[in-house]
Amino acid sequence: MSSNVGLSTPRGSGTSGYVQRNLSLLKPRDAGVGVPYSLDSSSRLPKTRKPDQEILNHDRLREIEVKVLELREKLEDEEVDEDKIEDECDKLREDLTSEMARKRDQGRNRTGGKGLKSYQVHELAEAKERESDRLRRALGLKPDEISEDGEHPMARQEKRRREREELQDKDGSEEKR
Repeated sequence: MSSNVGLSTPRGSGTSGYVQRNLSLLKPRDAGVGVPYSLDSSSRLPKTRKPDQEILNHDRLREIEVKVLELREKLEDEEVDEDKIEDECDKLREDLTSEMARKRDQGRNRTGGKGLKSYQVHELAEAKERESDRLRRALGLKPDEISEDGEHPMARQEKRRREREELQDKDGSEEKR
């Protein structure tokens, strides 16, 4: 036994005398952990990872090239002339590139983050960004708007709705007079 670790003799104890650290012991937390962050401090706001457009474009172009190579292999197996293969591949590449550009212009690159794998970090970030934009528009918030009063966005929306109803009621009662 070295440096007073373990049992003085493991005999009759039912153990080997080997001492392990208790990993189930809960350590005290640092101050501030678990406390809701305040909106007045911008350093405490949650940070979102922005998708890298170069990586996203590379992945999209790679998908196009994979489809072109599949077509090339199919045509080579059918023993088509090399000039004809080049023409078909170029035509498919142009069609897929224009389709990708059209989808990008319409803003619907993907249907959401459901079909993505965990290693597709930039695609997931892009899907999360689109989802956040949709939610922001649904709540009536402007981009990067932070409430000064600390009021929840849904409460503000409800307050605006009540104010509109009051204005309509006032306008309706004045017309009756």
